[in-house]
Amino acid sequence: MTELKRSLNLFDTIMIVSGSMIGSGIFIVSADMMRVLGSPFWVLICWIISGIVTLFAALSYGELAGMMPNAGGQFIYLKRAYGTLTSFVYGWTVFTVIQTGVIAVVAVAFAKYVGVFIPFFDEKHIVLGIGKIGISSTQILGVACICFLTWLNTLGINNGKIIQRVFTSAKIMALLGLIVLALIFGGKAGYWQSNMDLPFQGTLLEDGSMDKSMHALFTALGVALIGALFSSDAWNNVTFIAGEIKNPRKNIPLGLLIGVCIVTVLYILANVAYFILLPGLGSTTGTTVIERGIAFAENDRVGSAAMFPIFGDVSAGIMALLIIVSTFGCNNGLILSGARLFQAMAHEGLFFKGASYLNKHHVPARALWTQAAWASVLCLSGSYGSLLDYCTFASLIFYLITILAIFILRKKEPHAERPYKAFGYPIIPALYILLVGAICVDLLIYKTENTGLGLMIMAIGVPVYFFFARSRFV
Repeated sequence: MTELKRSLNLFDTIMIVSGSMIGSGIFIVSADMMRVLGSPFWVLICWIISGIVTLFAALSYGELAGMMPNAGGQFIYLKRAYGTLTSFVYGWTVFTVIQTGVIAVVAVAFAKYVGVFIPFFDEKHIVLGIGKIGISSTQILGVACICFLTWLNTLGINNGKIIQRVFTSAKIMALLGLIVLALIFGGKAGYWQSNMDLPFQGTLLEDGSMDKSMHALFTALGVALIGALFSSDAWNNVTFIAGEIKNPRKNIPLGLLIGVCIVTVLYILANVAYFILLPGLGSTTGTTVIERGIAFAENDRVGSAAMFPIFGDVSAGIMALLIIVSTFGCNNGLILSGARLFQAMAHEGLFFKGASYLNKHHVPARALWTQAAWASVLCLSGSYGSLLDYCTFASLIFYLITILAIFILRKKEPHAERPYKAFGYPIIPALYILLVGAICVDLLIYKTENTGLGLMIMAIGVPVYFFFARSRFV
């Protein structure tokens, strides 16, 4: 079979966008952002900047999605604007770490929080040892989760659609519940005003003094933004599945806009809730949740810490259940959509030929299992976290050049059909390029090792491309 079935409506599109974005990051990364900046005000500014940047990108992608409403999304956009080499390097990076790495990270996060209820699943519980490599029970459960969701998705798009609707709706309602409870019960604590009064703490210099200059602030913002941008990532996954969306020229741009807006508002309000319920700065030696604050929340579990003033000791269990629901739904969206990109690559002769095959349920089953196999390897290797860090930079680079493709295609194909035109063109797409470019420069300077390794993974894709192109090993 070669034809995908268009069975996803606008609501499904919104659920894929928002469900793929909301994982475990919103419940964790604010702790590290707080340590970097030392100021709840600037942490909130980071989340607002991240939301604006993501929204700018989503508004711009709408034009490309309207022009090319085909399975593969961003891969197809890059191919049309830059040629097959650039699009392959993108697909290669997505396969080797961006998509599969996120799937692995989210699966292990799911397994860790299952361990709150079933102690057998613990990172320290090694169930299989091979030399110096130890495989924990959480890694095994992470692989099982990936395989289970992959299997469900091979049975047809309706399975993935139902899971996405149920789990995304549940986690949106749960986040809203946390926000409402914070607004109702958090005012008595009186932390909001004191948190907002905390200034930027500065960055530590070699002589032991603190640099509180504007340069230090912008540097810290660039570093802190990585957590917020990572938590807001994967919104573009819906473009991969364009071949199965009804009226994609309309529903993809609209789904991107609504989905990103929902998540951005939820993320900002969730952080407002955190700063209402807890002090931003605490102490590493604090013995209680309140004394440790947000910056030093145990294992960076800000969500659990924030619920403690409301629910007490049961807060850890409530938050664990929310993250289990969140990560399970998030991975379903990632698994469902990612395989469509690899199927599109195979269709173009730039991936293993079998990945282009559609089973009797009209889904790319072999691409799904290929994706699952590599994501499982990353789960078991224990290196998924590092690989993800390396390629966060690469992901931003690809977003940047995809937005730049709008300018290129406007010039190359001025008369092409554009049912939706990028909002605020050319100002908003240009602003996105400038903002992300500045963040990338900041990361190149201050996170040289991670960004360098990300670039290396991208560079390896070039000889691999020529291997596929010359041998036709497809």
